[in-house]
Amino acid sequence: MERPFHLAWFVSRGYGPKAWRYEWGGDQSRWMMPDLFVDLAVAMERAGFDYVMMEDSSNVPYTHKGSHDDYLKYAMATPKLDPAVLVPYMAMATKRIGLVTTMSTTEYPPFLLARLVNTLDHVTEGRAGWNMVTGSNDGGAQNYGLDRQFEHDERYDRADEFVEIVTRLWESWAPDAVVMDRDAPLFADGSKVQALHYKGRYHQVRGPLSAPRSPQVRPVLCQAGGSPRGRQFAARWSDTIITSAKDVASMRATRDRIRADAVAMGRDPDGIKVLFLVDPLVDHSLEAAEHRRRILEADVALHVDQHLASASRLSGIDFSQFPIDEPLPRLTSNGHQSVVDRFVGLTPRQVAGRAELGIRFTGTVDQVAGMMEEAMREAGGDGFLIVHADFTRRYIAEICDGLVPELQRRGLTRRRYEHATFRDNLLAF
Repeated sequence: MERPFHLAWFVSRGYGPKAWRYEWGGDQSRWMMPDLFVDLAVAMERAGFDYVMMEDSSNVPYTHKGSHDDYLKYAMATPKLDPAVLVPYMAMATKRIGLVTTMSTTEYPPFLLARLVNTLDHVTEGRAGWNMVTGSNDGGAQNYGLDRQFEHDERYDRADEFVEIVTRLWESWAPDAVVMDRDAPLFADGSKVQALHYKGRYHQVRGPLSAPRSPQVRPVLCQAGGSPRGRQFAARWSDTIITSAKDVASMRATRDRIRADAVAMGRDPDGIKVLFLVDPLVDHSLEAAEHRRRILEADVALHVDQHLASASRLSGIDFSQFPIDEPLPRLTSNGHQSVVDRFVGLTPRQVAGRAELGIRFTGTVDQVAGMMEEAMREAGGDGFLIVHADFTRRYIAEICDGLVPELQRRGLTRRRYEHATFRDNLLAF
């Protein structure tokens, strides 16, 4: 390949229990401690990953069967602690890897979010990122004083205004506003700190931000919306886009569409790195890897209710209302519309089998590296986002110390970081 591709890690189900039913899950009585996630960040940095992105939501779901029982039974999307708290722990153990936290434009006031992410960028010395989500679940909205979520497209209208405010707050201190002249005395030049006096349709913020520009000024912006309105929002603001494709053949079409969206917004498409969700499983032989994959698939088949609960949460549609082995009717959703589109023509049982994210590559490190190389050639770039919901330290080692060294040997991924900040490393190629 002419240039390497990027690697990142999507922490599905956020800051919550991982692999708590599995043999390699470790001491799950301490799942709320940051240790596993710190170990993940250290291993990823050793392997040259660009960033770790921590998913989040702030409710105990109840979409499936109108009850939270199945979600709590399986620790499916709940419980979750706030991932922003993890960032300082991960930052103290690393030096270069980007740390992306999910925060909702429905649940945060713009000033509060701008201040928090600016602070994270300062304390990480330029390695913070924000995964911009609009919220999709009524339960989450109800925890913040709303009766239900805003309509899908209106959520993005609100988010456009929200991100405009946040980015302007980050820039409200001029680069040379901080003087720190002890003799004058003059800490900061007031003429170089500007209020916004922003009054929009949805938000009103005076400004300026109560802290100076952070190392990146604008921390890296990440987004995953796949609907037409979500794509428009992503094309305007995102530095990196998380996306899924049903197979390798559809990866190029997805990336080409995103790049065309960027051009339509007047942006350089090379300024948006498109990373595809992938679920690799490697072992010492193809037979061993396939055996482990069959165990995972058998577990899905055994616990259909767990995975239907997950699909119900994401879509806002209670799949328990439909006969398990009959094709679904045409569905409409105020949740993740791109998720619902994947379920067209399937039965609920088949939906459960596809509830996990990512193209699945299975084999030895050499075989999976070859699959990833071929897929990236087909897509034309920009990289992959590892997703394996119930990851363990064993799985981390297999990817970071097994698969990635083979990718590096082939010249497919970076061996070292060239820059100090997350943004500069992301845009290095």
